Amino acid sequence: MTKLVKKHSGKAGLPPGTLVHIGERKVESARITFIDYDEQNFQEKQVSSIEECFQFKTTPTVTWINIDGIHEVDIIEKLGRQFELHHLILEDIVNTDQRPKFEDCEKYFFIVLKMLSYDDKNQTVEEEQVSLVLGENFVISLQERIGDVFDPVRDRIRNSKGRIRKMGADYLCYSLIDTVVDNYFTILEKMGDKIESMEDKLVLDPTQKTFQQIHILKREMISLRKSVWPLRELISGLQRSESSLIRQSTGIYLRDVYDHTIQVIDTVESFRDMVSSMLDIYLSSISNRMNAVMKVLTIIATIFIPLTFIVGIYGMNFRHMPELQWRWAYPFVWAVMITVAIGMLIYFRKKKWL
Repeated sequence: MTKLVKKHSGKAGLPPGTLVHIGERKVESARITFIDYDEQNFQEKQVSSIEECFQFKTTPTVTWINIDGIHEVDIIEKLGRQFELHHLILEDIVNTDQRPKFEDCEKYFFIVLKMLSYDDKNQTVEEEQVSLVLGENFVISLQERIGDVFDPVRDRIRNSKGRIRKMGADYLCYSLIDTVVDNYFTILEKMGDKIESMEDKLVLDPTQKTFQQIHILKREMISLRKSVWPLRELISGLQRSESSLIRQSTGIYLRDVYDHTIQVIDTVESFRDMVSSMLDIYLSSISNRMNAVMKVLTIIATIFIPLTFIVGIYGMNFRHMPELQWRWAYPFVWAVMITVAIGMLIYFRKKKWL
């Protein structure tokens, strides 16, 4: 997962609204695409400049403008001037350390989401900020890099599947949010498999490497919770909004995605508890292993205590010790020590200490 806190030192001392990209530059140059559609017509195009999208601002059709690569702040500035976006909103767009949130700016809605993806090679969760601007007849999505989870929405628009071509921009915005939330379930399934595999390793053979993996997993769950938990407030704000940007017909779909959000949050909390318990299991396993070693060493030491006592007695250099002159003294002492050792082992076995 990406770093929990990104560097803000580049903005120190600058006035509010100054556009400074905070985050990792994930593409060389920004890619701009738009999809314009209604029930009968559809067009999709990748453009070389943001100005080519401005003509759709006042058209009655629904327009979806997507920008991949938010590090080019001049594009964000031109977009903000044309669509009358507040300079603080533009500042939040280029700051990739934003908390998921919803803001009602009267003429438009501003929404911040965290889109997650799973790296199968490294078995890690990668995070990307997605900003959405919902207007009367347009949706603007701004992403950090090329590649997202919105392809099913694009296919539905291209093929006129479902009701998306019959609905307005608010339904398109809902569809994008719903796709991001549904992708969380895919991530959580893979995280669940990873947690189960880790639990098996803990039971069979807990090692220092396993402990490190649990620690990494715990950090991922913290970041995942940070990305998911504010969604409930975000969707609830959309539901409660009395703005004309959200039609009544879209409300029921928002309630559905709200239910999905609650399920995701519950699953994340369950996983966090499981990871925390895994740390307890690891510490208990290490403690049990140490106790087993200490038990063996204690038994060995206990057996040798009387043997050491016997040897110590006959190791003294007193002149008048009658056993020293006895012919069978040496084998007799050996017999006594072996008998004592065997007797103690039998006693320990009966007590179930072995």
